Parts: sequence; C-alpha cells; structure tokens
Amino acid sequence: MEKSLSIAQLLRISHPSITMSGEWSDCVGTIDRHGSVFFWGNSGNGKSTAVLSFCKQLSRFGKVLYLPLEEGYSLSLQNSVRRLGLADCGTNFQILGRTTFEELDKRLSKPKSPEFVAIDSLQYLGITYRQYQAFKTRHRNKLLIFISHADGKQPAGRAAKSVMYDADLKIWVEGYTAFSKGRFIGETGKAVLWEKGAYDYWTLKKKKEDRQ
Repeated sequence: MEKSLSIAQLLRISHPSITMSGEWSDCVGTIDRHGSVFFWGNSGNGKSTAVLSFCKQLSRFGKVLYLPLEEGYSLSLQNSVRRLGLADCGTNFQILGRTTFEELDKRLSKPKSPEFVAIDSLQYLGITYRQYQAFKTRHRNKLLIFISHADGKQPAGRAAKSVMYDADLKIWVEGYTAFSKGRFIGETGKAVLWEKGAYDYWTLKKKKEDRQ
C-alpha cells in the first residue's frame, strides 16, 4: 500500500517544467516538461500556426520533431516556416513529413531522440485511444503534442475526444487565437497568433452576435 504524503512532503516534490515566454507565457505560463498537449480547432483558424509557434518556444529547451502528416513538405508549410522564423531554431527543429505509427514509435525509442514531438494530425495518424495510452506510457520522458480536427467546438471522433480529456494541456484555436483550456493557464489564458486576422475575425463575430 502506498504511503500518504504530508502537505510539506507534497510541496517538496520536484517536477521538470518549462516556463514559456511572449504570447505563450500569457497563454499557458509554466508547463510540465513531459506529458501530453492537445490542440484542436476548425480549418482556417490558425491551428497549424499555433502549433508551430508553440514548438518554436520548445526548441529553446531541446529537440523538437514536427510531423506534418497531412500536408507533408508543402508550399504552405514552407510559407509558415518562413513567416514564423523557424530557421532560427537551427537543428533543434526537425520536420518529418511521412511516417507510420510503428516507425514513429521505434524512432522515439532510440537514444537521443527528440524530447518534444508534435503530430499533425491525430486523425491522420489513425490510432485508437488504447494505442495512445500505451504510446504515452512508453514515451513518458517526452512531451507529446497532438493536433486534432474539430467538429464544431469538439474534437472530431471518439479517440480524439478521449485524448483531449486525458491531455495535461488543452489548447483551443479559433480566429487566430489560442486559448488554454487545461491545467496550465497564464496571465490572460490566450495567445494571439496573427493580430490583424484575430482582430478581423473577432470583430466580425461580435457584429454577427449583436445582430442576432
């Protein structure tokens, strides 16, 4: 039987963490270095930009592997990389456009494999919630970032919904703005990804709501 802890003992437990900066500090503040992060949102709202921006922050702390499984090495990805200045990350930011779940599992099991892994998207990877749980357990020393399609305000599909509920950090992306919905929330709980796009989107949305 496991022993219970006093409050003093609990507070002495050390957790590896990462303190974000800039807009991500406002959104999530300080987060666990290991565990799972879940991004979701509807198409055309800046979801991929949010994830790439988040990963750029992580590259200051270690190696990032980004998997654009849906779009591959596309022109739109190249444009996003240039716009966000990801070349500044050097070799700490790696991109893998095509792989299978089994190949990814093997890759991450190797010594010195990237500590931060972003998978775009969960639906394209095609795994069940049970597979996700086992994958997360095998790679408990990493921060696993999953990107999901949305069905309205909810993740698309049963597996995606279950992964969202399990994730330590949940980030909803709408109107070029990321909102922290999980256990870690910064000063404002949001990060604006594109000022003009966000202003236009939310201004138009408010006008529509006012007319109803």
